[in-house]
Amino acid sequence: MILVRAVSGGRRHRLTHKEPVNLQLSPLIGLQKLDLRIADLKEQRRKIPERLESKEAPLREAKRVFQQASASVEALIKERRGHEKDLEAHEDRIDKMKDRAAQLKTNQEYQAHLFEVELANKKKGEIEEKILLAMEQIEQIQRTIADAQAKLQESEVLFTAEKATLEEKDRVLAAELAELEVKQTHLSGQVDKVLLLRYSKLKTTRKEQALALIKDGICVGCRLHLPPQLVSQVKRGEDVHTCPYCYRILYWEGEPPLESKGPVDPDQAKNFEVGESV
Repeated sequence: MILVRAVSGGRRHRLTHKEPVNLQLSPLIGLQKLDLRIADLKEQRRKIPERLESKEAPLREAKRVFQQASASVEALIKERRGHEKDLEAHEDRIDKMKDRAAQLKTNQEYQAHLFEVELANKKKGEIEEKILLAMEQIEQIQRTIADAQAKLQESEVLFTAEKATLEEKDRVLAAELAELEVKQTHLSGQVDKVLLLRYSKLKTTRKEQALALIKDGICVGCRLHLPPQLVSQVKRGEDVHTCPYCYRILYWEGEPPLESKGPVDPDQAKNFEVGESV
């Protein structure tokens, strides 16, 4: 059903379903929708660095594994070289010990010499074992490095793609945000200053919506049933009313309640179209 209000000059103002009855609140309702969207856009942009950091985590881990393995293999190579120098010096010592054998005169000296050579050979074997162990560890870690390098390259490709996607999303959000903020400024100028101040205070206090829709006799803001008389007053749209529980400004979308009226004045009847209700 469409309600037609007759005004001077034959002009009519129509209130259709899903339109706020209280014209004073109409720009404020639009402003709240803008504010909520702006807040949502800002929150999405705020989360982008967190998402970017989260997407970078696999890359950081791959770098850590690669760097750690590279450092380990460098340390092992250095250790192996140290053992090789020790082995070379020890072999020189053994050769000198063998040269002294011809100078030994007594059997006791010879036996002592053999024991010394035996200990030297044992020490040589221990050094050779250390060298072999280091070489095995180097070979194993080099395989780890190859795997880590492949993982690192893969992570870099994935992160680069994710970063480009998030940067593009941030660009789109920033563009929409800038456009909405211009509309926000323009629409704020259309709201009554006293009402705008009241709205701003409520928005700060409630942390969410300062205006709340009435639906089925319930304040959508706090989900509590409202007194029927208050619902009727809001529907008539003659004044600004607030919820007695959450203090949000109430509004209603739809047709105002029908009221019983006397006979229509003949002069007014000229302003109505056939089939339209008063």
